[in-house]
Amino acid sequence: MIAGRLLMIGCGNMGRAMLDRWLASGLDPEQVTVVSPSGRAMPAGVTVVRSVPAPAKGDHAVVVLGFKPQQINEVRAPLASLAPAMLLSVLAGVEEAVLAGLCRAGTVVRAMPNLPVAIGKGVTALHSRSADAGAREVAEALAAPLGLVEWIAEESQFDAVTALAGCGPGFVFRFADALAGAGAALGMPADQAMRLALATLEGAATMASGSADPPSTLAKRVASPGGSTREGLNVLDATPGLADLLRDTLAASARRNAEMAAAARG
Repeated sequence: MIAGRLLMIGCGNMGRAMLDRWLASGLDPEQVTVVSPSGRAMPAGVTVVRSVPAPAKGDHAVVVLGFKPQQINEVRAPLASLAPAMLLSVLAGVEEAVLAGLCRAGTVVRAMPNLPVAIGKGVTALHSRSADAGAREVAEALAAPLGLVEWIAEESQFDAVTALAGCGPGFVFRFADALAGAGAALGMPADQAMRLALATLEGAATMASGSADPPSTLAKRVASPGGSTREGLNVLDATPGLADLLRDTLAASARRNAEMAAAARG
């Protein structure tokens, strides 16, 4: 997957999900060091340390930043001495110019994975100013086991990408909960309504992702004129409706990403 050692600074839920997928895809655990101030247990073979190690011979080829963006000032000093071939950051809202100033990395890559990477069905958006083909291959090799990989041409789009794909699973989970709750409100047992809602979402998403037609066309095929689906869609399509709600939802997330970026710039 990569040539050389990998250092993960911070390994919470997202970082651990990524690490587990990498190990399952063939990454040697003995090539991995995780910085965890709490000493959180990691998979067998992975080295766990409580602070960023000093540079040494055979230093880490890839450094992955996986802590909370608000903690960036706490790691500036220990990161300054590192010189990895690649710095891969999953910090929401922290721009490439800020990342480039943290250490002497050969290439800086921003990555935005979402939660389903834990099952290899996630989305990882990548951005880098570097056009180095080798570096991009390494970034793609790390992202590929996690699910869909998309390069984002302009960093200015990253707040929007984060709002859509990074935050998106949370919105889908909330929608699933609301869909099941609506079914229960019609008199169905709550547990049965939840099973039906989740299976419906899974099947519809699988069908949409495998179709050459856009979801709007698929929706029209389900909605016979004057039928029950059409009546429900009339509610979602009203103004304000679902499209307005989701625009406001993503806009709120994008604004928060911009605020975190400003804070990281100092």
